[in-house]
Amino acid sequence: MLVSLCMIAYNEEDAVDGLFRDIALQDYPHELIEVVFVDSMSTDKTHQKMEDFKNTDFGFYDVNIVQCPKKNQASSWNYALMNARGDIIIRVDAHARIPRNFVARNVYNIKQGENVVGGGRPNITSDVSSWKLTLLAAEDSLFGSSVASYRRPATQKEYLDSLFHAAYRREVIEKVGGFNEDLGRTEDNEFHYRIRMAGYKMCCCPDIISYQHSRNNLKDMIRQKYSNGRWIGLTVSECPKCLSYFHFVPFLFVMSLIFLSLLAYAGHPMLLYILITVYGMFDIVNTVGCMTMKNVQPQFFLLPIIFPVLHISYGIGTIVGLIQIPMWQKKLKRSPAKARIEKVKEKIAENTLH
Repeated sequence: MLVSLCMIAYNEEDAVDGLFRDIALQDYPHELIEVVFVDSMSTDKTHQKMEDFKNTDFGFYDVNIVQCPKKNQASSWNYALMNARGDIIIRVDAHARIPRNFVARNVYNIKQGENVVGGGRPNITSDVSSWKLTLLAAEDSLFGSSVASYRRPATQKEYLDSLFHAAYRREVIEKVGGFNEDLGRTEDNEFHYRIRMAGYKMCCCPDIISYQHSRNNLKDMIRQKYSNGRWIGLTVSECPKCLSYFHFVPFLFVMSLIFLSLLAYAGHPMLLYILITVYGMFDIVNTVGCMTMKNVQPQFFLLPIIFPVLHISYGIGTIVGLIQIPMWQKKLKRSPAKARIEKVKEKIAENTLH
């Protein structure tokens, strides 16, 4: 089966070298791998590194570099889908690392009858330091990041609502189309929701694993959490069913803090004390849990501060997103995003015929 291994990037010159090495070392027959790179108009050396990879003879079926004029992730992924010719289309993030058997294991599980497959995607860090390992611990923690099963190595085969670094049979894309370019951060949620509504299951397989680089500084991590939360808020008006209740826990936490603080100011502080106590207990318990890790660092004592900072950033983002819904909906009325979803269907079918 021909596999299209797709990656998008914008100014990722420092991140792609490791992934490019991983792609070159894949043990699936290279003549059956088509590599599709999408450069979202990078201003650094990302495009040149793509060209260098293309000009090195690794024996791939083809290495295709596509320029996407937009910096929107969903737009870039649509460009990748429209240029992919494989029977299986695999999506890999620029900040990822993949083992030698990554493509082969995805193909194997697709051949077992699955339509969409993936595996665990734990976080890793580069240029290891005490502070970066502390941020990695926060990102790896269920309390600090997410309860999503795919964020950790899979221990058994199970069907999930979403996958990261997933592989799709071509027919899945032909049926559901591409990504909704109106969305940012939540384009995966909406895309996978349409896949599930089309009757396909998303299989998380224990023999598939990939890795994602976590943010290397707290400022970037806060910015990421805020952006994630904001898009959760906006997406409520576009596709509420593609979101989980867990997405709104930080929002509820921040709203409770605000409301109970006002109540405490009015002379009734007890409920605020209870909230802070209960949260503090979870905070300490999860910090102690991180202390059981092998790479315990002195800066782990900052985790009780890092956790609430991340939660509050996410929650504030959701509040902002909800407030911005009316203005955002006005923009959507002029958006061609729905037509782009259908265009991906047409292009996929066209590439299949040829």
